Amino acid sequence: MTNKKTSEKRFDSHSPIVRWSPNLAELPALSVRQPWTWLIVSGLKDIENRPRRTHYRGPLLIHAGLSLDSYTEKNIEWLNKKYGVYIPWELDTGGIVGIVDVVDCVKSHKSKWFNKGNFGWVLANPRRLNFRPCKGALGLFQPKFKR
Repeated sequence: MTNKKTSEKRFDSHSPIVRWSPNLAELPALSVRQPWTWLIVSGLKDIENRPRRTHYRGPLLIHAGLSLDSYTEKNIEWLNKKYGVYIPWELDTGGIVGIVDVVDCVKSHKSKWFNKGNFGWVLANPRRLNFRPCKGALGLFQPKFKR
């Protein structure tokens, strides 16, 4: 997304960039809208709130969805103020941007990112990947990459 505004402060990610390997293409993926995707793979957001439980545990590719509905100036300002984060104005959409480990699925959690009434997919060990375009899907899906 391109926007003329820039964040007042820079954020240095808490997560490393890891190299893409062919075995990563076999992992399931979850599509998440920006800016939530960026918060997850940067190591800030440790819970993904979903209406459905998951029994999946293990590494999960994080896909940045195409929709920018929640990526508004008002929403970004609210996130900056409430959570003390500074989200960049240019974020990738429409592809894989990182990988996390799903370690649990809970109905309550002490994380500031947990929303009551949802299932919290507990995330750990975030790693960023160089952007890799692919189509997203609802729920867990197997990404299809162009060769």
